[in-house]
Amino acid sequence: MARRLLALLLDWLIAGGLALLFVKGNLLSPTLSSAQLLTWIAIGTVAVRLWRFTPGQYLAGLQVAPADGTNSVGIGRAFIRNLLIALIVPPLITDVDGRGLHDRVTRTVVIRSR
Repeated sequence: MARRLLALLLDWLIAGGLALLFVKGNLLSPTLSSAQLLTWIAIGTVAVRLWRFTPGQYLAGLQVAPADGTNSVGIGRAFIRNLLIALIVPPLITDVDGRGLHDRVTRTVVIRSR
């Protein structure tokens, strides 16, 4: 769980830095939090689809793998997975294997890559 939280924090910080570029460095912009969330969702969706990990997951040594025997996590599953994580509650509901509801719904699993 610690690695997952570290990865989430790193991804959120990266998204925050990029969101600051969108609002032209204005920390008081009312759209900063929305820009950060949308940036986080976009980075997570594209990165998991292309490489099976987000930048934060890479640094934490984690990887998202399909649990249904397919070769990759599709763009749709990666998007739904990130939306469910953004709702906060689905990752908190876990099974005995530590898989969150967001992973069960999208038929994915987080594994250590190193």
